[in-house]
Amino acid sequence: MGFADRLKKGLSRSREALNEIFYFGGEVDEDFWEDLEDTLVMGDLGAEVAMNVTDDLREQAARENLRTDRQLRRALSERLAAEFCPVGRDPFDDLPSCVLFVGINGAGKTTTVGKLANDARERSIPVVIGGADTFRAAAIEQLDVWAERAGVRLVTRDRGADPASVCYDVLEAAERDGSELVLIDTAGRLHTSSDLMRELAKVVSVTRRRSPMPVSVVLVIDATTGQNGLSQAKEFDDALDLDGVIVTKLDGTAKGGIAVAISHTLQLPILRIGVGESIEDFQRFDAQAFCRALVGEE
Repeated sequence: MGFADRLKKGLSRSREALNEIFYFGGEVDEDFWEDLEDTLVMGDLGAEVAMNVTDDLREQAARENLRTDRQLRRALSERLAAEFCPVGRDPFDDLPSCVLFVGINGAGKTTTVGKLANDARERSIPVVIGGADTFRAAAIEQLDVWAERAGVRLVTRDRGADPASVCYDVLEAAERDGSELVLIDTAGRLHTSSDLMRELAKVVSVTRRRSPMPVSVVLVIDATTGQNGLSQAKEFDDALDLDGVIVTKLDGTAKGGIAVAISHTLQLPILRIGVGESIEDFQRFDAQAFCRALVGEE
């Protein structure tokens, strides 16, 4: 199964409500447009995006006489794709690069780091992992499994150690080993805790001062959190000046539109997405492909 098929399968729950509208078998009338806007809001695109997209699509349909299911789906997917902030620098491709992964507990940061490390090694990119989540023993153990699986070096310290010191250590190891990509997993932070966010901001600041390579801060968001994910992203962006977002667990929710809302509202690029548990289900983000799968465009 190619990634396009896995993407379509992974977004099936998000697509169900739209299917009910497009399989209407009647007129493209005012009820249709109202139902479409409501469905987009319920899919967590946000009221502003849902209204703008629906209004633009309504005008386009009238102007170009779009009436069929196929025509309307294509127009909707193209319009939704335009809402995404384009990717400028991809920190996983534009090397050398150091990436700090942030987010709340359970979002999938540690797994994301492991999958990206594995991908880098498969592309023959020298990579080192930093385990700066020194508060959760399970995080280090999980990273150790990924490091062994990918055949990459893991740098960490004992439980309770200063996370910033781990960042120092991993950057020194990267210099010694000639690593071009540094991936650092940080401890989960509640976005509502100002003290924890300040502590994380310190880790980011120290890493940026120490690193000889460009440092990017990437937020990992669990799609199943819906609009709460947007609130998380706002808080993390305010505190850390994010460079991009990775959206995980899109296969477990009907709220896939949250990716659109986050990228549009905060003007942050979506760098990678996860639509399943396997490594093959975790891929670089393509707005056109994502939106085609989201709306069921053939």
